[in-house]
Amino acid sequence: MKIKRALISVSDKEGIVDFVKGLTRLGIEIISTGGTAKILAEKGIKVISISDVTGFPEILDGRVKTLHPKVHGGLLARRDIPAHMDAVKELGIGLIDMVVVNLYPFEKVTKDPKVSLAEAIENIDIGGPSMLRSAAKNFTDVVVIIDPKYYEMILQELKEHNGKISLEMRQRLAVEVFRNTFRYDGIIARFLSQKMLGEEGGKKEGMPEILKFTFEKIQEMRYGENPHQKASFYRQLGNSYPGIPQAKKLHGKELSYNNILDLDSVLESVREFKEPAAVVMKHNSPCGASVSTNIYRAYILARKTDPVSAFGGIVGLNRQVDKKTAKEISRTFIEAVVAPSYSKAALKILTKKKGIRLMDLPAFNKKRDGFYIRGVGGGILYQEIDLISHDEKKIKVVSKRKPTKKEMEALLFAWKVAKNVKSNAIVIAKPGRTIGIGAGQMSRIDACKIALMKASEKVKGAVLASDAFTPFSDVVKWASRYGIKAMIQPGGSVRDEEVIKEADKQKMALVFTGMRHFRH
Repeated sequence: MKIKRALISVSDKEGIVDFVKGLTRLGIEIISTGGTAKILAEKGIKVISISDVTGFPEILDGRVKTLHPKVHGGLLARRDIPAHMDAVKELGIGLIDMVVVNLYPFEKVTKDPKVSLAEAIENIDIGGPSMLRSAAKNFTDVVVIIDPKYYEMILQELKEHNGKISLEMRQRLAVEVFRNTFRYDGIIARFLSQKMLGEEGGKKEGMPEILKFTFEKIQEMRYGENPHQKASFYRQLGNSYPGIPQAKKLHGKELSYNNILDLDSVLESVREFKEPAAVVMKHNSPCGASVSTNIYRAYILARKTDPVSAFGGIVGLNRQVDKKTAKEISRTFIEAVVAPSYSKAALKILTKKKGIRLMDLPAFNKKRDGFYIRGVGGGILYQEIDLISHDEKKIKVVSKRKPTKKEMEALLFAWKVAKNVKSNAIVIAKPGRTIGIGAGQMSRIDACKIALMKASEKVKGAVLASDAFTPFSDVVKWASRYGIKAMIQPGGSVRDEEVIKEADKQKMALVFTGMRHFRH
C-alpha cells in the first residue's frame, strides 16, 4: 500500500526537515506534535497538529500528547481485516501509514553525575515508545522509523517504488524499534535501580532479584579464544565504569578476545598503586610488577621479573608514557599497552611498531565501583568488584619475629600484586618490585616452587605473599630454605597454629591479613 499519512514526533531533530520535505513532495500528509510541529511549520511545511487529529489538547506539560485511540487505532488497524476497517471508519479514525519517532534523551541526560532524579524521570518517554511499538507490531501496514540514519534510504525507496516500502524493509525497521526500546528500557531500569533501590551499585547488602542489563556491540571479532569460536565485544549501556570498553585505541591492529581479557586484568592490577607503577600481564596473570620514582624505572623492573614471559605480553602503566619508557617498550615484542595518556614523542616511537595496540584511558583514575558479570552455561555469576586490597585494622603479625619496616613495605606490595594473580598464587617480592610469581596452579606448594624457581638467586632476603591461606607448613619450609624472611597470607586455616609454629622455627615473620583474594 502507498504511504499516504505520516506522524512525526522526534526529540533528535537532525535531518528531520529535509526528510519531511521529501515526504511532502511525494504527496504524504504530515501529522506532528509540539516542538517538532513548530519547527516544521517554521520551515514552510504544511503540518496537521496532533490535537486536531485527537480533538484533545496536549496536556500535563506535554506528558500526554499521543496516548489516544485516534492515534493508536490509526496505527494498529489491520488493513486486511474488514472488521478493523469498518471500526475505524465508524469511529472516524484516520489511518497512519508511517511513524517517525525517536525517544527523549534519557541516556544522554543521565550520563551527567549531577542529574537529579526528577530531571531523569521527566526524560522517560511514554508516548514515543507506545507509538513505536504499535507501529512495529503492525509492520505489514505501517512503516516505523526510529533512527535518522534511515531517512535517506526510505526516501529513495519511496521514490523508486511509487510511494511504497517493501515488506523486507518494514520488517527490518520493526526489529530496529524493538531492539531500541529494549535498550532504552534497560538503561532506565538500571538507573532507577541504582537511584531508588540502591541496587547494582554495591549500596545494598542484598542482590537484585532480577538483573537488568543492556549491551551494545562495539567490535565484531575475527574469532574468540580460539580460531574456531565466534566472538564480539560489547559495552554495557548506562555503565560509566572506567574500563577497557571506554578506552580509545590510538594505534595498532584490532584487539583480540584474549587481548581484551589481558588488558582488563592489567588495568585492574596497575590501579592498585598510587606510586608510578607498571605491570606486565601474560595469560591473565601478572608476570612482573613494580612501583618506583618514575614510570620508566617501574617498567624496567616489572619486565625484569620474568623477561621471557614478558615477550608477547600486555603492559599497564598508571602514568603518562614518556619518550624514554616508549623506547624501552619498543625493544620487546609487546601486544598492547594501556595508560592514562602518551606524550607525542612516545606515540611517534610506538606507532612505528605495526602490531602493538595502544590504548588510551583518560578516565584511568576515575572512581570505580560496581559488579562483575561472568558467564556459565545457561546463566551468569554476579559479584561485587574486588576493590579492597586489605584492611589495616585486620593486619596482624602472628609470629614471634616482627617484620622490619622494609619487609612490611615489601609484604604489602606483594599482597597487592597477589590480589590480581590467578589462584593458586604466590608472589615473591622485594620493596617495590616482584622477583618471582607462581600463578594458576592446582596446589599452593607447586605455585610456591614455580615462584622460587622464577626468582632464582635474587630470592634471598625477599618476602612472600599467598593469595589464600597455606593449609600446611610446606610453603613456609620451602620459602625459608631459599632465604625468604617474611610472609603474608590471609590466615584462617585449621592448621594456622602449625604454620605459625613452623614460621617461628624458621625465624620468619608471618603476617595475617584476614582477607582472601582468590581469582579464578
